[in-house]
Amino acid sequence: MNAVEKRILKEVADLHEMPQGAYNIRKDGEGVNRKSTANIEIKPKADKPGIDVIIKPGTKGESVHIPVIITQTGLKDLVYNTFEIGEDSDVLIVAGCGIHNPGSKDSRHDGIHEFIIKKGARLRYVEKHYGEGDGEGERILNPKTVLEIEKGAYAELELVQIKGVNSTKRSTEAKVHENAHLTITERMLTHGKQYAESEMVIELAGENSTTQIISRSVAQDDSKQVFYPRVVGLDKCRGHVQCDAIIMDNAVVRAIPEITARHADAQLVHEAAIGKIAGEQIIKLMTLGLTEKEAEETILQGFLK
Repeated sequence: MNAVEKRILKEVADLHEMPQGAYNIRKDGEGVNRKSTANIEIKPKADKPGIDVIIKPGTKGESVHIPVIITQTGLKDLVYNTFEIGEDSDVLIVAGCGIHNPGSKDSRHDGIHEFIIKKGARLRYVEKHYGEGDGEGERILNPKTVLEIEKGAYAELELVQIKGVNSTKRSTEAKVHENAHLTITERMLTHGKQYAESEMVIELAGENSTTQIISRSVAQDDSKQVFYPRVVGLDKCRGHVQCDAIIMDNAVVRAIPEITARHADAQLVHEAAIGKIAGEQIIKLMTLGLTEKEAEETILQGFLK
């Protein structure tokens, strides 16, 4: 791999070399490197672009890396990935897409990920988006994630977009069954004239199902953000939605958390807060020797952790 590709892999998947365990690396619309293990099978789809990842029941402590790299200006990449997480397994899946666009045409990646998390399984899923390049063409990422979380299963999603993406429309759908749990933590930074939209629909469909959704974002310059998380309680359940945003300069942020109870024992809470950095926080850090810019950056980094 060249220097650009190595840098993108580091940004989206924290990889400095080929990972241990199972992996599938996609570059400029094609699979370029793939490895399965005894417990994790990765195979290409027969009818459309994408892969099937099948994790055997009882698999513990293993990981799957599926980064996407785009370096061609004007490329439009669409991929469908399906993940079957076997019963009583406990695995980490690291995804993400990085676009290097040096040209005048827009480069775009749309990833549609479907997860079937079997009874008693545990999944941690990390998805990072990153963009770079000096060209005038935009870097566009539109991910869609669909989850079926079976009885007693657990899913934790970490969705991160910190730099360089001109436009994103993220869609997340989940059905959470009896005694199952879903946690989603979303972190976003936009600047310039960037646009980011995140829409979620989480159905708490089984008795004692639970979810927690936390969104933290920073909007700078003339960027715009829209967050629309929705939780629907269909049985005895608990759900909490929290949207926190820091707004700066001429940015616009809309946070529209929504909860719907369709069962008398559904316990649902939502909250949203948008505001600027408190002046006293900056002053306090400046008394410790930081410049105003350094103090501001420190506060933003801490907020987005």
